[in-house]
Amino acid sequence: MQKPAATLVALALMSQIAGAEEAGASVAHPYAGLWVTKDGHIRHELRPDGRYVEARGTRERAYLGRYVVTGDHIDYWDDTGFTADGDFVNGVLYHAGMVLYRR
Repeated sequence: MQKPAATLVALALMSQIAGAEEAGASVAHPYAGLWVTKDGHIRHELRPDGRYVEARGTRERAYLGRYVVTGDHIDYWDDTGFTADGDFVNGVLYHAGMVLYRR
């Protein structure tokens, strides 16, 4: 059985996490938007709420997850548990061997 103090600490931490997610949802990052490979096959929609949708060819929702941008670096966490990252350099997103351009 959990002690009352431990329960209060756990509730406080959950509240902080929820508050941080809500605060982040209201601020659009400058890299939010649509990023596309030159041939248009891969499309990353970086939503202002910290979520992304990756389309591949005709699969419009091939991958879904969350992302965090730190400076010019992006970290992705797919909803299935897969992780990836990339970097923005001179207005171009380099991610997992792909080159994506803002559309």
